[in-house]
Amino acid sequence: MLTAFARAFKTPDLRKKLLFTLGIIVLYRLGAHIPVPGVSYENVQTCVDAAQKGNNSLFGLVNMFSGGALLQITIFALGIMPYITASIILQLLTVVIPRLEALKKEGQSGQAKITQYTRYLTVALAVLQGTGLVATARSGALFSGCPVASEIVPDQSIFVTVTMVITMTAGTAAVMWLGELITDRGIGNGMSILMFISIAAGFPGALWAIKQSGTLAKGWIEFGTVILIGFVMVGLVVFVEQAQRRIPVQYAKRMIGRRSYGGTSTYIPLKVNQAGVIPVIFASSLLYIPALVAQFSSSNAGWKTWIEAHFVKGDHPYYIVTYFLLIVFFAFFYVAISFNPEEVADNMKKYGGFIPGIRAGRPTAEYLSYVLNRITWPGSLYLGLIALVPTMALAGFGGANQNFPFGGTSILIIVGVGLETVKQIESQLQQRNYEGFLR
Repeated sequence: MLTAFARAFKTPDLRKKLLFTLGIIVLYRLGAHIPVPGVSYENVQTCVDAAQKGNNSLFGLVNMFSGGALLQITIFALGIMPYITASIILQLLTVVIPRLEALKKEGQSGQAKITQYTRYLTVALAVLQGTGLVATARSGALFSGCPVASEIVPDQSIFVTVTMVITMTAGTAAVMWLGELITDRGIGNGMSILMFISIAAGFPGALWAIKQSGTLAKGWIEFGTVILIGFVMVGLVVFVEQAQRRIPVQYAKRMIGRRSYGGTSTYIPLKVNQAGVIPVIFASSLLYIPALVAQFSSSNAGWKTWIEAHFVKGDHPYYIVTYFLLIVFFAFFYVAISFNPEEVADNMKKYGGFIPGIRAGRPTAEYLSYVLNRITWPGSLYLGLIALVPTMALAGFGGANQNFPFGGTSILIIVGVGLETVKQIESQLQQRNYEGFLR
């Protein structure tokens, strides 16, 4: 594998793409450490240290996607979360709005328009999320329990507030631009690479925090146990993410003039985890809503106490069961809207394709739907179990829910993006008659 890396850097155009990608990553990480104008850097650091020790940050998911920049309130504080949200919204609206569905079928030109709509929606969401973050920081609710939480933004004038929101929105637009640059001129999908880097940036600190909070052999036993669990988790995720059900498809021969077309055999790859990491993001975002409502409510009503006791810390059985069921539901929901068996069956019938033993048309669609439902069950259960790994780690590692790196959304994204990027480098190496990473 090391030889393959050396050959990748010896190939001029591939070396240029890899170095360009690394340069963009460096710029992205620099922006994640530049504070927003109007923020007291010293008070932010004091509150961040207190939040990490007490692990009472309500914005753990968004903070993870921003590489820790959210709680630091930097120019890239919102990270790529607005773009991810906008992409998911557009993807869901494509099923509902006929105009977007028609654009999707137009090919490259229609996809370019959908991408433009995604950019506009990203900026709008960045303005909303930036305003919410600034308001939360000004009120002191961003770090509940920190003695200097209300002094994070010393000057609370309208001009400073507007400047902070504009800076964060511009930072989100810059992150979106950097991601598109990687896609066009670098290696892999730019947004996925930046997401990978944001999550991976928190791994060293999380592992060191587990070591410091450990009690056995100065924390080294807990540290080694977490590393071992990490290898097992990565192996499990790679195994399931690569697993697929291949449905054979044959195309009948057609004579056009004097030439014969078709007569080939191929397959439809249906992945066990067809939904990817989207159900986990949906379920996490939905469960943040009651906790946010409870945090911003000033009353001492019974519902607020009940929500804080059952849904804020994340280790209560009500939270665990609800989280698991939401992941299973969203897995089936997202697979249903992203893969249309009837459309696939119609396209196969149009080009003379059929599944051996299954009649073309409606029986093919029913068979595809049956197989998809069968393999979505183990995929959804796998997603739920992986997402609950940080919660299960509460008992064993000192209550380090957000500090436990190997599990949940983070490990799914890191393994998925890593596999896809390695595949792209592998294909480019093989195009130049070189051996890939695997023999």
